Amino acid sequence: MISKVLSIAGTDPSGGAGIQADIKTITAFKCYALSVVTALVAQNTTGVKSILEVPLDFISTQIDCVLEDIKVDTIKIGMLHKTNIVNLISKKIIENSLVCPLVIDPVMVAKSGDDLLTEDARKSLINNLIPRATIVTPNIPEAEIISEMRIISEKEIVRAGELILAMGPSAVLMKGGHSNSQIVRDYLIQENNIDIFETDRINTRNTHGTGCTLSAAIASGLSRGYEIKKAVAIAHEYVNKAIKNAPGIGRGYGPLNHVHSIEPLA
Repeated sequence: MISKVLSIAGTDPSGGAGIQADIKTITAFKCYALSVVTALVAQNTTGVKSILEVPLDFISTQIDCVLEDIKVDTIKIGMLHKTNIVNLISKKIIENSLVCPLVIDPVMVAKSGDDLLTEDARKSLINNLIPRATIVTPNIPEAEIISEMRIISEKEIVRAGELILAMGPSAVLMKGGHSNSQIVRDYLIQENNIDIFETDRINTRNTHGTGCTLSAAIASGLSRGYEIKKAVAIAHEYVNKAIKNAPGIGRGYGPLNHVHSIEPLA
């Protein structure tokens, strides 16, 4: 039986991030991708041009259509944009008694620096969704917002991750891509345990959609029954290869290669 992963996120017509990146990644992991669109984002590798809100009742109908017909194995949540959308997703999880793994990529700011989540929505995400998560995958700027602390050192990365873990998720993956170190370290923080995933920093601008891709890859691994650490390890390797094999598209931060070989899951 094929594993089914539901992505709840915004769009990216340039194909590097959001729903489009999630579907590519989930498919590359030989899982079945389902999607609920929360916002229509006009963006490309150079930045976000415009965001068109999707009516709340239509988002609700999308979710109902999926859940009343298909048993979802894992849910990955990306861009939610507004408070009422965050609240709706939380309500739907409760109403449908969903106990499958929940991966939250707390999308707050685009690679270009554009805001993708309002301030009130950030608070709702922290209060209503993060406590329900199997794993949360913030980068350093997002972790600073969630933990309400400045992050400069490696020690502070871990401390912020521990603060987020105390909010209720089973695990927090603190991504180190925004650090200045030549060795990129991601910290997987679980209760009484920290695992570190290291890779050499790749000198490239082809990093558009990295966070979306990583979280979708983790969701795919969890849907296949892997424990959190193994799902993160495979996702980490997948993204590293996707950056190294990037197609070189666009004039800004280029997308990854989502369809490179993933031998560990073959």
